[in-house]
Amino acid sequence: MWDLINAPQNLIFGVAIMLMLLLGFLEVLSLLFGGVNDWVDGMLPDSLTDAAHPEVGLDAVDAGVFIRFLSWLYVGKIPLLMLMVVFLAVFGLSGYLLQNVWHGIFGFYLNGWLAAVAVWFASLPLVRMVAGGLYKIMPKDETTAIEQQNLIGRVGVVVLGEARAGSPAEVRVKDGFGQQHYVMAEPDGEAVLKQGEAVLLVSLSGNTFKAIANPSGSLVD
Repeated sequence: MWDLINAPQNLIFGVAIMLMLLLGFLEVLSLLFGGVNDWVDGMLPDSLTDAAHPEVGLDAVDAGVFIRFLSWLYVGKIPLLMLMVVFLAVFGLSGYLLQNVWHGIFGFYLNGWLAAVAVWFASLPLVRMVAGGLYKIMPKDETTAIEQQNLIGRVGVVVLGEARAGSPAEVRVKDGFGQQHYVMAEPDGEAVLKQGEAVLLVSLSGNTFKAIANPSGSLVD
């Protein structure tokens, strides 16, 4: 066991476990005293904390795919600190497991960087499964839960990317309770809706809204 832990090829997995323990301690403090998660989010860029997604260049063609990938991992649905703890735990333990099996079969440890890349990809489905379980058991405010259809007619702001026909961008919109929602929307026509622009949600097709530029200054987010 100590040989597995002390092997230089496994250093990155040991670091991941140590970071997991540190962040886990911070998460416990957050549960006991509150404010730690808010402090962590406060150090992040506004576009990350508002949209619950890392910044993506405005010209990035795959911005929508990246957003959906983050949503698939439950980013923004459970506390970021908690999700980081889950990822580091899964990554570190899976790395040790891979190296232990590899050493048992071939008699040596896999190169650390190759092992890290392989484990990173292999960990994602398990991270999603654990995060999904946490999301289901976490308390939610049911009084502000609404159907997406009820957001039609409300004004939002494009917070990430540019919305074009067939290429939706992320829009922040408030419901009647003042609760913020992040939805995907594309123009109702050939117009381009730019980041920071106020838009009016006019219809819903599947999970994607159709939107137009806010036609009146009297309509506010």
